[in-house]
Amino acid sequence: MARFVRNLLVSVCFIGYFPFASGTLTSIVAAVLYVLFMPPLSTFGFILFVVILLVVGIILVPFIKRAERDLGHDSRKITIDEFIGYGFAVMFLPHSLMIAIYALAFFRIFDIVKPTPIKQLQKLPHGWGVLADDIVAGTCANILIQVLLIIFPQFF
Repeated sequence: MARFVRNLLVSVCFIGYFPFASGTLTSIVAAVLYVLFMPPLSTFGFILFVVILLVVGIILVPFIKRAERDLGHDSRKITIDEFIGYGFAVMFLPHSLMIAIYALAFFRIFDIVKPTPIKQLQKLPHGWGVLADDIVAGTCANILIQVLLIIFPQFF
């Protein structure tokens, strides 16, 4: 039973078991949930959102570590990191469908391509690397969108 619950959590309700593109599918689910259920937030709301993402991530690291023993290091079945990473991609941004789409696209690009700093984080042990690289990928996507919002506000 404990393994079932752990795998349910780390695979985001077993989305990670989808036969292909499970990380992208989990990110899409996160984006849809964001668009449909996340109300526009105040600055305090965003800070609380980030704290919740970090706390949930930290709580789940031991689950990720144990899941890696069964499923392999950074297994494609472990997708909670994409879910949390997407949250970082949309933090402190205006709430809109276009922001959600840009955040999804840029987050997935950073997560898949893994520029050097992100790639190095993935090597952290004990489940930390699984989560850290996606948090940084989401943060990079967020920063890019923040800059684009200033330069090209008409696209949003």
